[in-house]
Amino acid sequence: MFGGIIETIGKVEACEQTPGGGTLAILAPAYWQGVRPGASIAIDGVCLTVASATDRVARFDVVAETLRSSTLAALRPGDRVNLQKALALGDRIDGHFVQGHVDAIGIVAAVEQSAHESKWWFSLDQAKNSDSIVRSCIVPKGSVAINGISLTIAAARDDRFAVALIPTTLRETTLESKHPGDRVNIETDVLARTVVNYLQSLGKAAGRGADQSLLNLLKQEGFA
Repeated sequence: MFGGIIETIGKVEACEQTPGGGTLAILAPAYWQGVRPGASIAIDGVCLTVASATDRVARFDVVAETLRSSTLAALRPGDRVNLQKALALGDRIDGHFVQGHVDAIGIVAAVEQSAHESKWWFSLDQAKNSDSIVRSCIVPKGSVAINGISLTIAAARDDRFAVALIPTTLRETTLESKHPGDRVNIETDVLARTVVNYLQSLGKAAGRGADQSLLNLLKQEGFA
């Protein structure tokens, strides 16, 4: 479990394909001190397990399913990635609970710049995503993790949603280097996913005597 607060930016030192997926080597001098094999690290929002580590470089095995469902397959040596270590008992949670399980691949659709903030619009990659649950979990004022960054949804309409980014977020993460058309990892809020899954199950059971009036009310309020 992670908090969605990026701790540092690492650099891809090597990436290789293997019969079962691939391997990644991430350079982040001093960041890996004390990190042991088996530790969980979020790389651009994807939870991976450390295979080996020195003070400068950590190596990870990446299974094929993770490569298919995230942007990690597109990484190349020299690319920069957001890094987070798993939360420890007693840590402050300044973002929201992030599992490191990517729900969808998104695309930077547009950037609206003002004097005090940047509003970034994202759309879902239709070629990669067909799950209606993801769209149902994108609601104004809700939480979302983009490349592992805990953010608040500022607006949602049709097949797009927006987040407002302050200069600190752009400066301390890799989003500053993204442009319209670039792909990102999206993880919806775990609480929202749980509610939506339950309501969809309730809807399927409606014909078998479920409380349809309650379901309709929840739909009107944007929870289904």
